Amino acid sequence: MNRHDYAFPFRIDPASRQAAQTPYTTHVDQMIRQVLLTSPGERADLPEFGCGLRQLIFAPHSSALDAATNLIVLQSLNRWLAGIIQVQSVNVAPLGQLDDPAKLQVEIQYLLLATQTSNQLQILVS
Repeated sequence: MNRHDYAFPFRIDPASRQAAQTPYTTHVDQMIRQVLLTSPGERADLPEFGCGLRQLIFAPHSSALDAATNLIVLQSLNRWLAGIIQVQSVNVAPLGQLDDPAKLQVEIQYLLLATQTSNQLQILVS
């Protein structure tokens, strides 16, 4: 599959002077990041869009936080990207350090439905 889609953020490619494009797998990774890093209410035209993942980084890390994060990520991706990906697993790990304790790493393994290929994406939430 040699499909290309618009790059995010939208920009003009200086060489072609047209909308910049990116390979389909990269485009899907960008869509996953948009869903997870957008807070509900942040988009005026689509106020329900997003996951609200950044709200969880200030909670004390526990197994309950991991379970809540896993559930929120699964529900959001299944709602907004249902026909594009199938989430296989979500892993949450704290990256708390002395200088900045409010960091989470979310690792998502998913199946890209158009190509039937397995992919993995790691997102650092801070």
